[in-house]
Order: sequence, then structure tokens, then C-alpha cells
Amino acid sequence: MQQPPPPPAAPQQQVPAAYLPAPTNTLAIVSLVSGIVSWVLVPVIGGIVAVVTGHMAKREIRRTGEQGDMLATVGLILGYIHLAVVVLVAGFVFLVVFGALAFMTTTRTVTPSG
Repeated sequence: MQQPPPPPAAPQQQVPAAYLPAPTNTLAIVSLVSGIVSWVLVPVIGGIVAVVTGHMAKREIRRTGEQGDMLATVGLILGYIHLAVVVLVAGFVFLVVFGALAFMTTTRTVTPSG
């Protein structure tokens, strides 16, 4: 007696390529992380890295169609705001220091003559 042939294997369902999500751009993630880290760990360098990688990510996303445009945008915003704050604080410190030096050199004490 022969055994009946095994039932046919269930066909593998394949997801069409149009339904697969596009990968997230790595530079966009780097821009976002750098923008966040610039406020905490590496102030100026983190801001510069966030801005540079954000622009690079935006260009790649337009060219390849990857995801991550919003991540790159947030990284750019954080980086630019951080750099603006650094410039404002540096300008304020510059004015205070040199203003104090100018005040100290031009202030003369008047002694009463008798």
C-alpha cells in the first residue's frame, strides 16, 4: 500500500516591493542625535555636526527617496539654534569683559586738594 502524496506546501506570500517602507537615512539620525547632544555634552562641535549632517541628509533624502526628512529638519533646527545661542553668549561675554576693562582704564579717582 502506498501512502498518498504529501499535500502541497502553502505558497510563500511575498510582500510587494511597493509596500516595504523606505529605510531611514543614517545622516538624518546622526543630525538629530548631534543636535540633542550639542545642548548637553559637546556644545559647539555638536551644533556644527548637526547642521552639516542635516544638510547632507536632506540632499540624500531628495536624491534617494529615503525616510528621515523630519529627523534631519529637527537636527538642523537644534543645531542652528544652538549655534545662535553660542554666538549670542560669546558676544555678551565679549562686551562685558571689554566693557569692564574699558571702564577700569578710564575711571580716575579724584583726590581732594587741600
